[in-house]
Amino acid sequence: GALGIREGSVRDIAVISRVGRAVCFVIKEFVRQENGMTAVLSRADAQQRCAAQYLSRLHVGDVIPARITHLEPFGAFCDIGCGLVALMPIDAISVSRIEHPDERFSVGMDVYAAVKTITDNRVTLSHKELLGTWAQNAARFAVGETVTGVIRSIENYGAFVELMPNLAGLAELRDNLHVGDTAAVYIKSIIPQKMKIKLIIIDNFGEPHVPTVPEYFITSGRIERFTYSPPECNRLIETIF
Repeated sequence: GALGIREGSVRDIAVISRVGRAVCFVIKEFVRQENGMTAVLSRADAQQRCAAQYLSRLHVGDVIPARITHLEPFGAFCDIGCGLVALMPIDAISVSRIEHPDERFSVGMDVYAAVKTITDNRVTLSHKELLGTWAQNAARFAVGETVTGVIRSIENYGAFVELMPNLAGLAELRDNLHVGDTAAVYIKSIIPQKMKIKLIIIDNFGEPHVPTVPEYFITSGRIERFTYSPPECNRLIETIF
């Protein structure tokens, strides 16, 4: 078959990158020419069919793989296959708050996500439910340990230090703290009843945190309800899909 492209356009690069790879098309028609028969192909039609079939099998709560394609202050855009791009809002990325998705992701990163909504062929994703509950994350730490964290927020009553994407503790203020800095912190107390971790900052390194692929507690299946808060805490934090 023949594939027509305009020389020098961005589309050329996309086509050239697929040289040697199998690509699906829909045959639109056959055109008879002097040198034989030429097939007119449509990749867009093939993607639309693929997307329709994929969406027909997709359900809210499904855990699916995704690839980060673009980052904006309000969220991350993800390729979920079949030419479909889904939005992951910034408040759905992690329990620990961030100012911009680039603090958690980088373009091209492969992640997992849970389908939050499907409306008119538009899909929104959530990510934090796959990163574990408060208890699951807190179980990784013990009182008396010195660990590394990231300063995420500085308030007049203390600094919030992220220990894991779904777990942060409150530290006493000290001089020369900056949001985004890596810090060594001493774990003073862990209080499941209040869902609190008290920290003491031993040192901050002034080194910006480089995002890495998160550690997932869930990578497959379907989620109907996610309860973040521990049973002994009176405050209920949960997501219902």
